[in-house]
Amino acid sequence: MADLMLTELGELPVGEHRLTVRACAAEDPAAPAVVLLPAMGVPASYYPPFLRELHERGCTVVSVDWRGQGTAPPRADREIRFGYQDLVDDAAAVVDLVAREFPAAPRFLVGHSLGGQIALLLAAADPSRVRGVTLLASGSVWFRSFAGVQGWKNLVATQFVAAVSSLLGFWPGERLGFGGRQPAGIMADWARQGRTGRYRLGGSDFDYERALRELDVPLLTVSVEGDELAPASSVDHLAAKAVAAPRTRRHYSCEVAGAAKLGHYAWVYTSGVLADWITSWAAAATGTTRPGSAGADVR
Repeated sequence: MADLMLTELGELPVGEHRLTVRACAAEDPAAPAVVLLPAMGVPASYYPPFLRELHERGCTVVSVDWRGQGTAPPRADREIRFGYQDLVDDAAAVVDLVAREFPAAPRFLVGHSLGGQIALLLAAADPSRVRGVTLLASGSVWFRSFAGVQGWKNLVATQFVAAVSSLLGFWPGERLGFGGRQPAGIMADWARQGRTGRYRLGGSDFDYERALRELDVPLLTVSVEGDELAPASSVDHLAAKAVAAPRTRRHYSCEVAGAAKLGHYAWVYTSGVLADWITSWAAAATGTTRPGSAGADVR
C-alpha cells in the first residue's frame, strides 16, 4: 500500500500554544470526514496504517495530537493544569475546523480508548457537530465494569495514579509504564470516573450524564479480542450511558481481522475489516452507499 500523506489542515490555539491538525482529503467532497481522537499517551503518528485503510475506502481522514502528546505542546508539569473538559473543547475546535474546510462532508468521530470517551462527551454536549461516534477499544474506567478481582485492581490503580499525580502535579507515565506523561487534571477526571462510574469533569458544571442519556446520534462500538484495558463489559458500560443512541455493536476478533494477535493497541496493524465496518456504518448513518463500494454489508 502507498504511504498516506497527511497535510496540514490548520492550527488551533491552546492557550499560548497551538495544535496542528492534519488531514488527507477524499476525492468526493461529500464523503464522510472521519476525525480520529487518540488514546491516552498515544501519538497521532501511531495511526496512519488505520487512517490509510479508511482513506482507501473513500473517507476524508483527520488526525491531531492531544495537547501534551506526540508533537503537541505543552508538556505536562506542575504548572500545566488541564483536564477532560479542555480535551472536549479541543476536539470541538477540531470538528469546527473540519466543518469549515470540508463543508459538504458529514463528520464522524472515531475515538480510541480515552479518545472514545472524549468523542462521546463532545457529542453529548453538542450533538449537532457530528453525525455519529465510534468507540474503538474504548470503554468506561469504572471499576465495576470489569469482571471480578480485575475491577478491584483497577480501582486501586486509578486512585493510586490520581494520588501520585496530585502530589507531583503531573503523572510521570513515561517512566512508570502507563499513559505517558499526563497533567494531574486529566488523571483526576479519569480516576473520578473509575471510582464513581460518572462523568463529572473538573472545571465544568455541565451535566454530562444527563446529556449522554439524551444523546441520539448513531453509535458504533467495537470491542477487540485480547483487550484487557477495554473489555466488552467496560465498552458496554460506556455505551449504555447513551441509552437513546442507536447502537451498532461489533467485536473485532483475530479470526475476523486475520491476525495472530490483537489487543488494545495492535489492531491498528490489521484494520482493513475494521475500516469496512466503520465506512459501512457511516454510510448507513447518512443514508448513502459506502464510499468506493456497492454498499454491501459486512460481518
